[in-house]
Amino acid sequence: MTIKTADLCDKYGDQLRYITLPFNDYGGVAAFYGEIVTVQCFEDNSFVKRTLEQPGNGRVLLVDGGASMRCALLGDMLAQLAIDHRWSGIVINGCIRDSDIIGTLEIGVKALATHPRKSEKKNNGYCNVQVYIGGASCNSGDWLYADRDGIIISSEALQLAND
Repeated sequence: MTIKTADLCDKYGDQLRYITLPFNDYGGVAAFYGEIVTVQCFEDNSFVKRTLEQPGNGRVLLVDGGASMRCALLGDMLAQLAIDHRWSGIVINGCIRDSDIIGTLEIGVKALATHPRKSEKKNNGYCNVQVYIGGASCNSGDWLYADRDGIIISSEALQLAND
């Protein structure tokens, strides 16, 4: 399925919210979409792992890592866990690591940057809370659409051109 955020913006315009941070593509899938599950954490990926261990059913994990550039919240093992549990994508407001391997995996991954250091594991964070990323408020249950042009958020599922 081809996702074109530009076409969705043309069609739905003011109904959408836009994440305006300069996210980079790291996964082997450049365009992805799904219902959002939110995690808010800072330099601790315990809740990221806990969430990815659950069935994804095509959803997207949206992680507000506070835009920290001091460690990674996702690596190749968690990305593979996401694939195994059928998540369609992961967006990290922060860093990932193992980017070469993640680039070969069949999952969409966007993040601000890479960092080789792993995160702490202190079990600090929140799931299913409202997060604000790049000027957009996002809730679990909203829908995220992403491609190389950007990331858009909708309160409802959008009709794709080839649906």
